[in-house]
Amino acid sequence: MRLLIISDTHVPKRARDLPEPVWREVDAADVVVHAGDWVEVALLDRLAARSKRLIGVYGNNDGPALRARLPEIARADLDGLRLAVVHETGPTAGRDARCARAFPDTDLLVFGHSHIPWDSVTTTGLRLLNPGSPTDKRRQPDHTYLTATVRSGRLSEVELHTIPPAHR
Repeated sequence: MRLLIISDTHVPKRARDLPEPVWREVDAADVVVHAGDWVEVALLDRLAARSKRLIGVYGNNDGPALRARLPEIARADLDGLRLAVVHETGPTAGRDARCARAFPDTDLLVFGHSHIPWDSVTTTGLRLLNPGSPTDKRRQPDHTYLTATVRSGRLSEVELHTIPPAHR
């Protein structure tokens, strides 16, 4: 099962649309995970129409229309992998321990908010992933997103991708 993991798209405030490499990944993915800050419902509708399966949450920049359609925390079983998605996890300091306590029955927690790519594993084995942002890099060197594979409850082939300048 191929995953595309994105967050903090901020369409159309930070970009008119998702970059073409991200749309190609949407088409290739079995599951698209979006960790919030969509900004407008139109992107949710487009991703839902184009994705085989979409799992998303609302973020702090998402208004009432998005909050009416998306949860604060999403959970799913992906071929035995227990996934949770949330927009914010709080400060960097203590994140691993805090998330391990808050999500004890989870194998993978995807989060956003900071626009900073993150990949760590807690002492309990919880994997934490933040894809950064494909449209609003803030102080990061690149616009980014993640892909990964799930097989028999195991996450593998986690890869951070950068968006080439010609596709931004």
